[in-house]
Amino acid sequence: MENSSRPHRYLIPFDTSDVPHIFTDVLVIGSGVAGLRAAIEAAEYGEVLVLSKDTVREGSTGHAQGGVAVAMNGAQSVQSHIDDTLDVGCGLCDESVVRTIISEGPERVQELIRWGATFDSEDGELLFAREGGHTHRRIVHARGDATGAEIEATLVAEAQVHRNIHILEHSCVIDLISEDGVCHGAVFQHSTKGMMMAWSRQTILASGGTGRIFRETTNPPVVTGDGIAMAFRAGAKLMDLEFVQFHPTTLYIAGASRALISEAVRGEGGALVNKNGERFMTKYHPDAELAPRDIVSRNILQEMKRTADTNVYLDLTHIGRETLAKRFPMIMGLCAEFDIDIAQDLIPVRPSAHYTVGGIATDLHGQTNIEGLYACGEVACTGFHGANRLGSNSLLEGLVMGMRAGEAAGNFLHRLSKSFGPRHIKYPAERGHQSDIDISDVEISLRSLMWRNVGIERHKDTLDAAAERLEFWQTYVMERTFDNPAGWQLQNMLTLARAIVRLAQARSETRGCHYRSDYPDRDDTHWQKHSFIDRNTQEMTGV
Repeated sequence: MENSSRPHRYLIPFDTSDVPHIFTDVLVIGSGVAGLRAAIEAAEYGEVLVLSKDTVREGSTGHAQGGVAVAMNGAQSVQSHIDDTLDVGCGLCDESVVRTIISEGPERVQELIRWGATFDSEDGELLFAREGGHTHRRIVHARGDATGAEIEATLVAEAQVHRNIHILEHSCVIDLISEDGVCHGAVFQHSTKGMMMAWSRQTILASGGTGRIFRETTNPPVVTGDGIAMAFRAGAKLMDLEFVQFHPTTLYIAGASRALISEAVRGEGGALVNKNGERFMTKYHPDAELAPRDIVSRNILQEMKRTADTNVYLDLTHIGRETLAKRFPMIMGLCAEFDIDIAQDLIPVRPSAHYTVGGIATDLHGQTNIEGLYACGEVACTGFHGANRLGSNSLLEGLVMGMRAGEAAGNFLHRLSKSFGPRHIKYPAERGHQSDIDISDVEISLRSLMWRNVGIERHKDTLDAAAERLEFWQTYVMERTFDNPAGWQLQNMLTLARAIVRLAQARSETRGCHYRSDYPDRDDTHWQKHSFIDRNTQEMTGV
């Protein structure tokens, strides 16, 4: 990245003496599985403030269908779960991180059950599903395909009754406040209270991924990468951002959101067919529909090209109406809204951006390279997922790393002064005004560019073209001051899009969910290493 695209330290000018202040021991930014689990743990040590961009339940967690991958089934072991995770991660997983998270998973799930979560069971025994990349059935699920909603509801209820936790909804965090490499909180805009400063002794980022950077995505509108971008501006090191996972099967109907059609559908026998009714995954991979997500996504794209169609189809007609209604009630209801009866009709599907594998680099306690700043969940990168996430390992990681980050932040409080006050920080900025930019138009163009040039298939020429276009947009978008979330989100999306492209340009190989058609082979000799980028060096380095 060139100096011309270096981001300003803060998106807005401000003077801390001119805005209201809130004080808390631990600030948690984000209210999904990782954020709420972190808040619950940190609340054992002090006061916790949770800032939610929208309502507390509006985020990726509540939309998760599949379940939690966890080694609780006696028919398989912790080691087999580790092996599957390492295999799908294509040589970039940190094995010690994988072992820790998977080993601690059963305790976290049992904890949810104690707090009231109800997972699907039969005769008192948990039911386990299988998804792509898994060699055993190890996915616990709730209400068929509503696992994320069940977990979110459980954690929200647990957080709301805790006397040390305060949740503030409709709070758009703009930037982290830091001085000399130490995080002191954040500046945010509340929907009715206006601009505010949240001062904290410790801060935990759990704001999710970057899916909305792409035109086709399963992610809800709030997932615009704000946390990763604000951490980048504060000096945090980002890791492996070129690895973006595209879910193979999302509903593809004009007028419908790109709703996820859970991988568990294929785990229960759903078959992928082309427009001619031919099942095709059997010719591409021995595990057919249950191959890792990157392989299924690429081969769906290949089949679409071969048959000159805009999508492929999921065939569930052989499974039976009663089983489908019990196992996938949400999917059945969603499709019914578009006159698709999944018990007798094919479901049109195609891949969409689904999960940000990379993120803010952290250790096993969620600690970033910025003192006082932790990150957990999809916003973070621990080395757990490597180059491609194993299905249903995301909720697992959110539970385990949320708890670990909350515990670490809470434990550190006793080392800090109990009394702290606001710092006087004045950040002036002379920039252009926002009125002469159509924010929506730039965002649509950005998302289309990223889908077209930086999507499932990448090539030097398309990546170079994307980099040139992004740099041009940055020259006038990043130099303006916006006063609303839409403008800040656009600036965050541009910042992260440029970082993703930079690292995708540098990684001249194919690995996991990063596919380069001009470098179609995996190259362990040169590229079995992580990639890093930060705002100071703005270069890629490997370890």
